[in-house]
Amino acid sequence: MNWIALEDGSQIEKMIENPQDSIIFKHSTRCSISLMAKKRIEMDSDLIPPGVDCYFLDLLKYRNLSDLIAERFHVHHESPQLLAIKAGECILDQSHGDISIDEVVIELEK
Repeated sequence: MNWIALEDGSQIEKMIENPQDSIIFKHSTRCSISLMAKKRIEMDSDLIPPGVDCYFLDLLKYRNLSDLIAERFHVHHESPQLLAIKAGECILDQSHGDISIDEVVIELEK
């Protein structure tokens, strides 16, 4: 899995302006549920279509970016959380046990 570290608000603005499909995984490094969700994503990473950027947000270091994501993509903050971004819009918002790469792929391919 080739995660792109999400560390700057300009990356979020780029996702909004860019037609590139992306996913954002918001992860709390102190949460066992979040760790399990991350492992599930990584185990199914081969299902992610080529060309989809996969962003990883460390919530403990960059909580301000989580707030910016919530504002810009009109979602509630959760942790763990997986967002699918298509044409600058959040088309899928999953959290906790609902996190599924299968569903993300279906939505991105519509």
